[in-house]
Amino acid sequence: LDIKLLNMFILIYKNNEKWRIFMATACITGASSGIGRAFAVQLSKMGYHLILVSRNTHKLKKLATKLNTTCKIIYCDLSNEHSCHTLANQLKKYHIDILINNAGFGDLGEFSKTSLLKDLDMIHVNIKATHILTKELLPKFIKHDSGYIMNVSSSAGLLPGGPHMATYYATKAYITNLTSSIYQELKEAKSHVHICALCPGPVQTNFNKIANVQFSINGISASHCAVYGLQKMFQKKLIIIPTFYMKAAVWAMYKTPRKMALAITSLQQRKKYHQSTTL
Repeated sequence: LDIKLLNMFILIYKNNEKWRIFMATACITGASSGIGRAFAVQLSKMGYHLILVSRNTHKLKKLATKLNTTCKIIYCDLSNEHSCHTLANQLKKYHIDILINNAGFGDLGEFSKTSLLKDLDMIHVNIKATHILTKELLPKFIKHDSGYIMNVSSSAGLLPGGPHMATYYATKAYITNLTSSIYQELKEAKSHVHICALCPGPVQTNFNKIANVQFSINGISASHCAVYGLQKMFQKKLIIIPTFYMKAAVWAMYKTPRKMALAITSLQQRKKYHQSTTL
């Protein structure tokens, strides 16, 4: 009788999406605020158990009290390469169904004048952390032949460059291209693991404050970005761009000669200098 019940449970687990979600775990970096926090809220509503990663564990603990699923909180300074490897080794102990590499930040200024230290921190967080976690955890996803990895990039990562936010645009181009390459490798291997890049335009988060910018167009809410991103991820889209406006803008830039596209982007970025000083 016990064996029959066990076999019945396994059959239900394999064929019922709700049961799979009930047992599933999602890991989110940069989960203490913004889009990362919104992902945590949405995935908790869907029944996922959560592993939340950030330097701000106080905010994570506060968030965990508001969620209905179990949360494991991990402190990690993603600007530190050794810490990223330590985090990856910790995460290998869990069966993770969704990995969202969300942590990242930007900075406004001419490349010759911005802080080299801040640039390098940005490269560590935006590129190295995502690269290390994806590289270290992807083999386990492949072994189980299931799961989702979402790398949060930006519409900036789809453009030829970003004068006055040069390092940020470059980091996001790296993430978008890396994700696209891994996607094709998984497709050729006929793997059921899906990887995608979320490439939003302006979003109402702490990003503006950290980068010292104010966007010239209204940003979407972090909640809307997260809900849309998850919806398209589950539909197995590769490049996910919330809002028709940003899709159209990216398409138009593709059709524009490179030098002209750079000049247009530069004009939009230079507007932020005035806007940021009048806040």
